[in-house]
Parts: sequence; structure tokens; C-alpha cells
Amino acid sequence: MNSCRWSAVTITALLLALPLFTAFAAERLDWGAQLHSGPQACPNGRVIVNAVQKVVNSVDSGTTRAVWAFDDYVRQIQVVDTGSGFCATVKYQGSFTSIAGDSPGAGYNTGGTIGDGVVGTFEGGYISTLFTGLLKTDARTRGSVGTFDYRCDTTGNCPDFVSWPTLFFDNVVGFDIGAWWGWVYHAGHNGSWVNAVTGNSGDITGN
Repeated sequence: MNSCRWSAVTITALLLALPLFTAFAAERLDWGAQLHSGPQACPNGRVIVNAVQKVVNSVDSGTTRAVWAFDDYVRQIQVVDTGSGFCATVKYQGSFTSIAGDSPGAGYNTGGTIGDGVVGTFEGGYISTLFTGLLKTDARTRGSVGTFDYRCDTTGNCPDFVSWPTLFFDNVVGFDIGAWWGWVYHAGHNGSWVNAVTGNSGDITGN
């Protein structure tokens, strides 16, 4: 997410610096604009859910394997009533810890690998448009709804997983994250990775 501006340098210095600059260049994803003003953003409507959920011991998928990292994050959930259904805008801010194996971008890159314990941060989110359901009369729809420990393991088994729409709605139909989704991950000298509906770029590798 950094930009670099070069002044006058010699050709030799430029050639020496270029591989280092390329290795450490951060990937970018304008996820905030997509969620709030992009073509798939939720229309105006009455806000019926505006809540924050903390999740720990979740897992994250890569391009070649179901689980490449453990995640802890805060999920901000806003749902509007459009008159013909509900539209959700969901934002994430969190951290990850890698699990040894294929790197998250190995499937489209050069088959990279990552070791155990590489740590970093991520952010992003998704939009779910026009799902239906019955708003629970006893649901807490404002502020924090608490901390949820999914207790996931390295195989992706999460015995205490909770689908967040079920916290607020009964009889949910049509919920998905296909309208727009994207996340960007940063791990310092281990690299950055963008995973989005518009395409993947970068990677996180090494130990």
C-alpha cells in the first residue's frame, strides 16, 4: 500500500535496488470504496442491523488448500432493508498466523511455500444483496454481540462456527457473498496478498 518516488540515481543503483523494491512492494485493494460506493454497494434503506462481532480461532483458505492460516478478527455488520429484501455490508479487520505448506497465492503464482508462524494483518469485506429472512425479535442488533471462538483446527473443522446471519434472522434464504468480496493481507518482508472477486495478486511466503 506504499508508493515510492525515485530521484536521480545511476543505472547501476537502480538495477541493484529494483529486485528489493519488487520483493517488498505492497499489494493494494480499494475495498472501502467498493463496499460503500462501488457498483455492487447496498442501496439506501432502513438500517436494521449495525453490530460488531469478534471472532477468534477461525481459519482462512488459500488458492491451493482449504486452510493456510488461523485468523482472529473483528467483523462489522450492517444490514439495510431495501423493501424487497435485505442487503448486508460486512467489513473485517484482523490478524493471521500461517500454517506451513503452500503459500496462499501458490495456485496462480510459482508454487510458493510458507512456514509455520508467519504473522500479519488483513482487512476487507463483502456485500450480500437481496437475501430474505425474519428478523428475530430478541436479537441484539446494535453494538457488540460478543466474542465467538470457532475453535478451528488445521483441517478446517470448526466445531463452534456460527453463521452470523443466524444471530439476527430466522429462515434465511439467498444469503451469499457473491456481489463483491475482497481482502488484502500484509506480512511485512514476507509479502502482501490480495484475494478478491476481481482477481488475486501478490503472495505471502517464507518463514
